[in-house]
Amino acid sequence: MTADRFFHKASELKNRARYKDALLLFKRAKRAYEKDNITEGRLRCFMSIGDVYRMTGNFELAGKNYSESIKISRKLKDTTAAADAAVGLGLSVRGLGRWKEALEMFSGAEKVYREKKDREGMAFVLWAKGGAFRIKGDAADSLKSFKKSLRLFRTLGDKHGIGYNLCGLGGVSRVAGLFGDSFKYYTAANKLFSELNDTFGVAYSHCGIGNALRMKADYSGALLHFRKATTLYRKIGDIVSFSYTLWSLGKTHTMLGKLDKAMDYFKQSCGFFKKTKDPRGIIYCKLGMGEIEFLRGRLSSALVNLNAAFRDSLSDGFSVENCHAVALLSLVNKNNGKIGNRCYNKLGLKLKFQSIPFNIP
Repeated sequence: MTADRFFHKASELKNRARYKDALLLFKRAKRAYEKDNITEGRLRCFMSIGDVYRMTGNFELAGKNYSESIKISRKLKDTTAAADAAVGLGLSVRGLGRWKEALEMFSGAEKVYREKKDREGMAFVLWAKGGAFRIKGDAADSLKSFKKSLRLFRTLGDKHGIGYNLCGLGGVSRVAGLFGDSFKYYTAANKLFSELNDTFGVAYSHCGIGNALRMKADYSGALLHFRKATTLYRKIGDIVSFSYTLWSLGKTHTMLGKLDKAMDYFKQSCGFFKKTKDPRGIIYCKLGMGEIEFLRGRLSSALVNLNAAFRDSLSDGFSVENCHAVALLSLVNKNNGKIGNRCYNKLGLKLKFQSIPFNIP
């Protein structure tokens, strides 16, 4: 089989979310391109290998492959390929919680796409920026970026791009407290991804629908969608999204008063977050575990978890997660009976909690 045939077969497998098989074939294609001294082929392989590692949560290896892609692109004087690789690298550092660096990389790529009037590049980088703004805790800019990207993907007729923006909008709407909007966006995405047979997209949107239902206190509906998502994530080997779904299962069981089961889910998800080196995910686990310890009457253990979540969210610049920690600590410390909801108002989020456990989005 020639290098090109290896590459095309690997791309097909990647599109069908068969990541392990795709990775093996991309590596074989890369070796074949190296043997034939075809630099453009090597570049395509490094980019694709980076994508697969990123999709399966290995952000550090993804970053290494994207960095190699940037080097080769510069040698070839291919500014568009360098910009594409910079977006991939930005998404990888975003996955490691470093949203400031990610936004810098996205801005550099965006300049290139604007100069070249590259609408596909613009649509992709605006989607990437939307996710980084969400991690920063800037819901307004996140919504704006996703909506701009969605308009571009619609004019391009890119249905996968439309679906991922609908998911992005669903996620940031939930964080902003707009639960009806969140449900609407995720449901539209799920329908679209089902028609496209996009396994990853179907799983992602099921998790989103589950979280939207959880926020509406429909816990049995939420559990049904989370189970569908976990089955698919296990199948495709995406541990990043799987970890967040496990966390959502933990939060749902907390709201149902099933504390032992909830704690098991939080511990499982925390183990995966440590594996993928996701500081934001670890903070969510500490918030969840802190609540459970408080509900069990273990005040000192609750405070250890919540104080750690507060410190880490502050040092990593995660504004929304910091607000959750502030609000929970104000209640645990019996701050004159008042919950610190002011923090949410400053970020423009329509969130208000009265008692522990918080059904945090």
